[in-house]
Amino acid sequence: MTDADAVLADLAAESDQLDGWVSDLDDDGWKVVTTPEGWTVAHQIAHLMWTDRASLAAIAAGEEWEALVATAQADPFGFVDSEAERLVEIAPESMLHHWRDSRQRLADALAGVPKGEKVAWFGPPMSATSMATARLMETWAHAHDVAEALGVEVPRTDRVRHVCHLGVRTRGFAYLMRGQEAPDAEIRVELTAPSGELWTWGPEDAENRVTGDAWGFALLGTRRRHRVDVDVRAEGEAADDWLNVVQTFAGLPGNDPLPLSERG
Repeated sequence: MTDADAVLADLAAESDQLDGWVSDLDDDGWKVVTTPEGWTVAHQIAHLMWTDRASLAAIAAGEEWEALVATAQADPFGFVDSEAERLVEIAPESMLHHWRDSRQRLADALAGVPKGEKVAWFGPPMSATSMATARLMETWAHAHDVAEALGVEVPRTDRVRHVCHLGVRTRGFAYLMRGQEAPDAEIRVELTAPSGELWTWGPEDAENRVTGDAWGFALLGTRRRHRVDVDVRAEGEAADDWLNVVQTFAGLPGNDPLPLSERG
């Protein structure tokens, strides 16, 4: 199994898990609000479906992709939300059908991208493995929004490693999205997986270190938790500063998440 195959298998598992949480919801269930900004369960699924379709257009690299880029350039801060608002009007049963279709077609398309070939995106171009990892991260994060709103306990699995890996790899990009430059310092990252395995990144002798719970780091990186609510620690000024800005996704960071103690 290649790296891409492994990520695609984990992406399918994350998607199927979320599918199971929403497939039996009635109309009122799809209207449950999941975020402070007012996104409902329907918005979450619509967004995942739209991003699958955008990824398919990027792989095809034709007129549809060019039109998406033009739309993004015309409204860089609002086009993603606008697309979710447009698609949220689809009936739940139809939404599920289209989402299942789009994620399967995307998996097939990503499996067919030649090794070494880059796919265009709204940010830097990505390999098929990187695009699959980004889709898994998005699915993992938005599934958390849905699960918390519905009162579903999310099973802790080692599939979260992909989310952690993105968080580490995008350190410089996280600063860029805030108009800042990352400190010129190596950081050692040591995270404990749900299985108990230790995952590491960076040089062992780095003075700056981030250690702790992998699940918490992923919640921090997807900006679902404030750092006071996760078991993740920093040693060194650069490491401490990074935990204030870490994000796994492309685009602006949005509002800082409130500590759980301050949420309504």
